[in-house]
Amino acid sequence: MSNSSSISQFLLLPFADTRQLQLLHFWLFLGIYLAALLGNGLIITTIAWHHHLHTPMYFFLLNLSLLDLGSISTTVPKAMANSLTDTRDISYTGCAAQVFFVIFLLGAEYFLLTVMAYDRYVAICQPLHYGTLLGSRACAHMAGAAWASGFLSALLHTANTFSVPLCQGNAVGQFFCEIPHILKLSCSHSDHLREVGLLVVSVCLSFGCFVFILESYVEIFRAVLRIPSQQGRHKAFSTCLPHLAVVSLFVSTAIFAYLKPSSISSPPLDLVASVLYSVVPPAVNPLIYSLRNQELKDALRKVFSGIFLSSDKLPISLHK
Repeated sequence: MSNSSSISQFLLLPFADTRQLQLLHFWLFLGIYLAALLGNGLIITTIAWHHHLHTPMYFFLLNLSLLDLGSISTTVPKAMANSLTDTRDISYTGCAAQVFFVIFLLGAEYFLLTVMAYDRYVAICQPLHYGTLLGSRACAHMAGAAWASGFLSALLHTANTFSVPLCQGNAVGQFFCEIPHILKLSCSHSDHLREVGLLVVSVCLSFGCFVFILESYVEIFRAVLRIPSQQGRHKAFSTCLPHLAVVSLFVSTAIFAYLKPSSISSPPLDLVASVLYSVVPPAVNPLIYSLRNQELKDALRKVFSGIFLSSDKLPISLHK
């Protein structure tokens, strides 16, 4: 293939060669996908329905659940369809769309996690200024900035990546379209220098966000340890630990996927690493937030009790 314009489709990396393992992968991913849909859907519904949860922390959590739903829906359904139908192909347009939405949603999620760290910092270190610094308009602006930053980053990366001439085949060494694996198909190293430069800028910005999150939690822990009562410390920690756990999961899996030594890199390990950072966090995040947050757990119980009460009353109303 002489250039990228002659490529009509890409071939994704299969999870298994045998039919039995392909079907096992399909059912496994279906279970994870349904769990992510249920968990994030419940959090979105609970926060939207309960007015006492209309606070900055839960507003950002609702946005996080929306991003998680989007990110897992970008990669997993296509992987399941390929395993079920025993195919590997994805169209050129579909591949470009995957690259765009993966960067858009994961980038916006990382910026949102940075905003959520600021929210926890203000809530614990500057509680008297919380209403002023994190009013409804300020929260909307910060969430909008996170979404817009992810969108702009995705637009630049996708446009740069798919403007590079490709002549090294069309086999992508990943179960979804990803920039590093697409750049490996470029005709020469000089062709993708612009995208590599953009990736370096993105890494620097991501590192800046990481430093901000780290400094925020250093100040948070100092403030919490100064709280005299054990109950007060426990309450403060309970609002921070879920976010810290989500950030740790997001950052650690991404670092393992992209910064692991090349000496241990292999297609199976790369496949596992990509699943860890693209599939596991959206499915696990709702569980992390609901386990440590008593207020959210109580609201979820009310949602479930409302559903069950409605289902119990339905036969009675039909009988009447």
